[in-house]
Amino acid sequence: MPTLLLLRHLKSSWDDESLADHDRPLSPRGVRDGGHVAEHLGSLNARVDLVLCSSAVRTRQTLELIQPALGDASVEIEEQLYGASADTLLARLHGVPDSVGSALMIGHNPGMQDLALRLAAPGPIRSAVAAKFPTGALATLTLPDRTWLDLHQGTARLVGYTVPRDLR
Repeated sequence: MPTLLLLRHLKSSWDDESLADHDRPLSPRGVRDGGHVAEHLGSLNARVDLVLCSSAVRTRQTLELIQPALGDASVEIEEQLYGASADTLLARLHGVPDSVGSALMIGHNPGMQDLALRLAAPGPIRSAVAAKFPTGALATLTLPDRTWLDLHQGTARLVGYTVPRDLR
């Protein structure tokens, strides 16, 4: 059963207003939370085969901080994931090879939250995701079908949802 992990980038810094949004780095709190998120990912014992990461500085820095928990996962940094809508993110997931058993997508809101809500079938965790998907939020979904192309609205089971505040 394929697994999809959706991670919103860690807390970013707004200290340098001259930077373009794409170039904003993580804040000190984001860096601190990165260790907690990495530990949590490690505790899940989830083997990640593929990481799809937005090209923004803060998403790439998030990836660097959690990379020790990802083992030898293949990593793709993709410009089209920056600020992408749920439709764009889902279209990208439809292109994931069926040989990939577990994928981690690192991106931005509102696309990440919208995608999690679109894919998740009704269940007890869904309301927490609907209420808030803060920076560093991680949603874990399992896919009932063996193919990523069959991933559509309400077809995944939301089996986990964690935010950095709960990991501190």
